[in-house]
Amino acid sequence: MSKQTLQLLPQSFTIHSLDESAAIPAAVFSAEVFFIAKTADELSIVCPSDIAMPSYATEPNWRALEVIGPLGFSLTGIMANLSGVLAKANVSIFAISTYDTDYILVKQHQVDLAVNALKKDGYQFLKS
Repeated sequence: MSKQTLQLLPQSFTIHSLDESAAIPAAVFSAEVFFIAKTADELSIVCPSDIAMPSYATEPNWRALEVIGPLGFSLTGIMANLSGVLAKANVSIFAISTYDTDYILVKQHQVDLAVNALKKDGYQFLKS
């Protein structure tokens, strides 16, 4: 399988955990990039760190690596390969998928380690 091209997004993200019935702040919908997931037990929002919200738990200082897509649904192993490279480099991830592509969030202090490990494994990066 050929290696995908990645892009490091410029903004810092925070992962928020809210009560499943919490209202989503309007500012979230104005962000260029955000992710929302809801289950019977929780509401999770990943958004730029400059958006404040009343969450009961937060995990700040994440950066997003975007797999340049769109990716076909018949492609296999993309996330497994990327996460395997990062696991070998001892980089923790938070993975998110959309209809068109995948995102891997890594902590800010591990961005250089993550990018270097992926480049060493043959992944290309778009210039930011």
